Amino acid sequence: MSATAQVLVVEDERELSADIVELIKPICEPTTAYDGEQGEFLASQDVFDAIILDLMLPGESGLDLLMHIRSQGISTPVLILTAKDTIADKLRGFNDGADDYVTKPFHREELLARMKALLKRTGHLNSSDVIRLGQLEINTSKHLATFNGGPLTLKGREFDLLAYLAANPGTIITKEQIFNRLWGFDSETSLSVVEVYMSNLRKELKRAGSDLSVRTIRNAGYIVEAPDEQ
Repeated sequence: MSATAQVLVVEDERELSADIVELIKPICEPTTAYDGEQGEFLASQDVFDAIILDLMLPGESGLDLLMHIRSQGISTPVLILTAKDTIADKLRGFNDGADDYVTKPFHREELLARMKALLKRTGHLNSSDVIRLGQLEINTSKHLATFNGGPLTLKGREFDLLAYLAANPGTIITKEQIFNRLWGFDSETSLSVVEVYMSNLRKELKRAGSDLSVRTIRNAGYIVEAPDEQ
């Protein structure tokens, strides 16, 4: 995974799921789930920037999934995609925590436009591909990070780690969230790899004279803050 926006697609019709993935790939990195239980497991990791959610799923319904993650305090934007198109259905979806609603059959252009709007509204789709925090500037499309104008030397996922933290300033990010976001749920790599990359990142920030605070919150995770935000 990378600093690109991460979107979870929960849709049991595999052909439609594949079409959605192809449609949104230019603006994000999609992950798929094909039933309610798998969708809830992935959504509950709280590492996605948006979720496209079908309501009619085998096992657990989309609305139950939505209510469960909202009850956990997970605020990931959710776009409901369903054949249910009555006002009552839409109102229930919004009341249960949905952020947008697209009915099947849908126009590809509309779904893509709504996803772009959802990601832009939450700050996860920036036309300039630039993240700024204090004197830190990260250009995700050019894979370039600078502090006070000077380049940072970051290898592979060190860049992705910094981008992930900087895009969520003042927010505690758990070690598990970092691992799932950057290495993926199916990775056989040890969770301790996060500590190694965090240590390397801190050393590079210190070498560059960065005044960013990357703190470890005991038994919780990590948090990054600029001096004027502490």
